[in-house]
Amino acid sequence: MTFSATHEENPVATTSSGETPSAAERAYQLIRAQILNGTHQPGTMLGEAGLASELEVSRTPVRVALARLQDEGWIVIYPKRGAIVQGVDERTIAELADARFVLETTAVDRAPDALRQKLADALEASIQAQRDAFDAGDVAAFIDLTLEFHRGFVEAGDNQVMLELYSQLSDRHRFILFASGERLLDRCEAIIDEHVALTKHLSSGDSAAFANVLRGHLAENAPPTATSVRSSSAFDSTMLRRGVSTPPIQQ
Repeated sequence: MTFSATHEENPVATTSSGETPSAAERAYQLIRAQILNGTHQPGTMLGEAGLASELEVSRTPVRVALARLQDEGWIVIYPKRGAIVQGVDERTIAELADARFVLETTAVDRAPDALRQKLADALEASIQAQRDAFDAGDVAAFIDLTLEFHRGFVEAGDNQVMLELYSQLSDRHRFILFASGERLLDRCEAIIDEHVALTKHLSSGDSAAFANVLRGHLAENAPPTATSVRSSSAFDSTMLRRGVSTPPIQQ
């Protein structure tokens, strides 16, 4: 079986107020989505003219969009040459795993019983949808479902600030999942099995068992296409504090 990114979203349909976004906003959202879903791999050189032609806009909104993406750390602009898509370095991958571990385990530990049971039922339905996406070879749908699945654990804590913090991690989580490529496909069945175990422990209220499974769930090798060549010392020390001896893939 070969996974293909057949599940597509329209990231520029309307703004939050229901208005049609500006050309710069549309360019930003589209280029950003292409970076997150792996269309533009780390190391890819993006040119204003090529992007403007592809997106059917002038170069000015593309320039504005690229400046915004550089501010967010997704690209580095080289004047008169273009912009190079950046990977996620090992330290960021480790710190992302660490932050997710803290938020998800804390929320589950504090979750009231009624909410735990309600969300466990919803997550069981998500697991079946994950299996369906896997069988259909739809990697984008599988990734969307995985992101929502893990968000469910934070929702169990019923803490809006924690949810806001978790939402800020989703872009890099999505990027790393797409960058995992064949490694994600190879682990899909194992990932789903681990999701079943996590849901079981959420339902039972066994927060210690949940934390142990989640720790192992995060402790896979980072996808090489997602990382830069920066030193891994900070990465190793971050995960060792959590009892994890290998770099994580963000599942």
